[in-house]
Amino acid sequence: MASSISGPVPLPASKYDLSTYFGRVRHCAEISDPTMLLTTPHQLEQAKRLVWDYKNGVLPQMTPDLWRAKQILDSSLHPDTGEKVFLPFRMSSCVLSNLVVTAGMLTPGLGTAGTLFWQVANQSLNVAINTANANKSHPLTTMQIATNYAMAVTASCSVAVGLNSIVPKLKSLSPTTRTVLGRLVPFAAVVSAGVVNVFLMRSEELKKGISVFGHSGTEVGTSKTAAWYAVGETAASRVINATPIMVIPPLILMRLQKTRLLKGKSKAVETAVNIGLIFATSLVALPFALGVFPQRRVLPVTTLEPQFHGLKDKNGNEITALEFNRGI
Repeated sequence: MASSISGPVPLPASKYDLSTYFGRVRHCAEISDPTMLLTTPHQLEQAKRLVWDYKNGVLPQMTPDLWRAKQILDSSLHPDTGEKVFLPFRMSSCVLSNLVVTAGMLTPGLGTAGTLFWQVANQSLNVAINTANANKSHPLTTMQIATNYAMAVTASCSVAVGLNSIVPKLKSLSPTTRTVLGRLVPFAAVVSAGVVNVFLMRSEELKKGISVFGHSGTEVGTSKTAAWYAVGETAASRVINATPIMVIPPLILMRLQKTRLLKGKSKAVETAVNIGLIFATSLVALPFALGVFPQRRVLPVTTLEPQFHGLKDKNGNEITALEFNRGI
């Protein structure tokens, strides 16, 4: 993110009001804009120079070019390390990266082998995205990542296969209701495993705490309380994001299969419609899900550990709030 560029002049967090939900939605829509994937290395370096010039007093005010440069950095760089996030795991790639695995999971009549394959694929992608975008105060070892990955895959596959075996046995329900429940099995698996995935992949943050900063950007310590806020809110945003994407397309597709639009059509046409529904829903839902919680979170010191109470800044003023990177 642009915040990783050094300089004494603070850069505005956004051209939108991040204290409001819709301000954050508009900000997140820019970060997750798929066109950001077309950014060239040269454009990225130009953006870094522009932002550096502003933060070091060379440029006196924000301009359209500077806002564009900030958007490029916010969508490409990790806020803690300042390094480029591997392209398929950036937020700007989220819709496209998830499109194939989501379409696979929502394919009707997969069977046990197909269900297991797509759940493993989905959790593999989730682990990669969580690792690439997590708060970097306490990076996981390769062994920890592998162990947590195995546990997340086990959770998702167990829920998916278990529910797939249970739903057909619910004879007291009408066939239509059983069909609807069957289409929603991937949603239950993704949500439950997604929450498990976030907590597992960021377990070191919960154990050791994450870095918290004063308004000047100076680190003042690590907080386990802040870590629970960061990880818990990230897990909640995963559920919020998955809900429309995993629920709306299969229900619409089920409805369309009973109309002339899809009735009697080939599997290829049905798959194309399914992918289109998922893509459209994802584009709309992602910014709304990401915007629920601010990425740069500010908490009153009274909600944090006693060690942060009564701190003074370099001017001798009492610090009343600290901020941290929640991660995405």
